[in-house]
Amino acid sequence: MLMRIAGLTVFLAALCAAQPKTELLWPNGTPGAAGTEDVDKPSFTIYLPDAAKANGTAVVVCPGGGYRALAMDHEGRQVAEWLNSNGVAAFVLKYRLGPRYRHPAPLQDALHTIRTVRSRAAEFRIAADRIGIWGFSAGGHLAASASTKFDSAETRPDFTILAYPVISFTADYTHQGSRTNLIGENAGSQLAESLSLEKQVTAKTPPAFLFHTNADTGVPPENSVSYYLALRKAGIPAEMHIYLEGRHGVGLAPADPVLSTWPGRLLDWMKLRGYVK
Repeated sequence: MLMRIAGLTVFLAALCAAQPKTELLWPNGTPGAAGTEDVDKPSFTIYLPDAAKANGTAVVVCPGGGYRALAMDHEGRQVAEWLNSNGVAAFVLKYRLGPRYRHPAPLQDALHTIRTVRSRAAEFRIAADRIGIWGFSAGGHLAASASTKFDSAETRPDFTILAYPVISFTADYTHQGSRTNLIGENAGSQLAESLSLEKQVTAKTPPAFLFHTNADTGVPPENSVSYYLALRKAGIPAEMHIYLEGRHGVGLAPADPVLSTWPGRLLDWMKLRGYVK
């Protein structure tokens, strides 16, 4: 009987630990809020791995959606669950979007999430020097922005994961929807240049893993290539995988026998870097 009760207690504890919890990113009021609706209140959802599996690494996840919507399931929840299955804590960010919010609002949200997670490292049972950021599509632009435009040691991610990211706002392969939603149609060339992230890489930019497909016509793979080359030029460790086939926005691609292997390549990279055992 005692063994049965103990087993039930462990099961219930694990069940409770697995339940995600959503918190307001700015509980005392969002800076520059345009209103009081849900869209004016960025938040992050906390997914913590089972304590027996947790390895101390954490990742802030930025779903894509062209800076106008958020793919919170296949580029958010599913990603968080995959990270948890590998012992990594995940924090899925619901950041502010255009056209209601322009730059720098999404970047403010991303950097503040990193700062918040790092300040609560002990609470989340994570290492303060093993906090990465993972972005998809426009969320990849946001993750790369945080990786090149952080404003302090507290907001700098320790590593970056970019899945079919938007990178350039000035090239002929620019994703115009993301550019327009973030900075508007009539933005000056200087602002667009500053948000072309292949031009913002420095020696302080964190290591990165990049995934793209050659067949992506929504956000062409030149985006990833340009960022990878900038990292290489700056001497930053980076790994890139470009698969032949695959549409834009595949997420972890669990139903595709070929593309579904890319998370395995990411896991190998994370093991090599010491983020996963």
